[in-house]
Amino acid sequence: MIDWTLARRVSRMVSGPIAPSVRLPGDLDAIAADAERRVVAYTGLTPSGPLPAPEAVDRSQWADANLDGMRRLMDPVTQDMGPRSGPLRGPLRSLAGAVLAVEIGGLTGLLSQRVLGQYELVLLDAESPTRLLFLAPNLLEAAGKLDVDAEQLVTWVGVHEVTHAVQFSSVAWLRPHLAGLLRELLDGMDVDVDLSALARIRSRDDVEALLRTIREDGLVVALAGPERRDLLDRLQATMAVIEGHAEHVMDAVGRDVLPDLDRLRAALDRRRANRSGPWKVLEKLLGLELKLRQYQVGKRFCDGVVEREGVAVLHRVFSAPEMLPSWAELEDPDAWLARTGRALPPAA
Repeated sequence: MIDWTLARRVSRMVSGPIAPSVRLPGDLDAIAADAERRVVAYTGLTPSGPLPAPEAVDRSQWADANLDGMRRLMDPVTQDMGPRSGPLRGPLRSLAGAVLAVEIGGLTGLLSQRVLGQYELVLLDAESPTRLLFLAPNLLEAAGKLDVDAEQLVTWVGVHEVTHAVQFSSVAWLRPHLAGLLRELLDGMDVDVDLSALARIRSRDDVEALLRTIREDGLVVALAGPERRDLLDRLQATMAVIEGHAEHVMDAVGRDVLPDLDRLRAALDRRRANRSGPWKVLEKLLGLELKLRQYQVGKRFCDGVVEREGVAVLHRVFSAPEMLPSWAELEDPDAWLARTGRALPPAA
């Protein structure tokens, strides 16, 4: 249904010319291995197997990896899109597929200019291999613009992405739980495609104008109803916990290895593009992107629980799906502690 060849062309047009190969400072393998040791020691989470090796990639390589993941996700959702019968069924489905290709490719191209690193996994394809990606040109550009040490920035981003890798490798139910929520949400969604949008595409500026609209509303619009809103809240709350936990760990672990931690935190909080979990493209396409306030709530929840009860109690969130906080509990860590009990659960 979706023209993925067109999506790749648009992505590369929007991401800009391919930059010459650049070398990141430091040893990525050593940075990732050290980050894994420190994250495991701090969290008590133990990966079930080796984590993916770190890879320095350029923008087009990152975009291609994310488009591959989006293809596995979106093809089942869009296969029945468009008119089901009539003489125009074929042409209209082709037009709709072209519009979606422009939208998906354009958003991926824009993100390729901003994302610093990513733990890449395809939630709805358990057989898909995971990857640990560092966007070399973006990291070097960000270090220069933020006036921070490039190797420390690479190390800090490495801790963040390795934390995601440890989360998903250690918590056996986490990936299928998120996948189940996402599948349920997608099964109840209608794809809203404006076929007239294709006629307005003449240049990169036209693509970016279309993308500004998509960023407001999302590519996929959920059906109305209380159950749908509740499902969306549960999905976003889970995403906020995972991201907030990674940010909390990044600060806690980074304190021992990064002399300029406070400066890095202040600079990246201003930039706010270092958040790059395994749903970065997905959440923009579906209109699920966490707003800054929601994103901060996840970290504040983790910081608050650790301050009150210690890091071991925080990691109760990973003991079972029912231990995840609701949105209300993210705003009120004491309510979550009251519901789950302050005593540590038995060892798994």
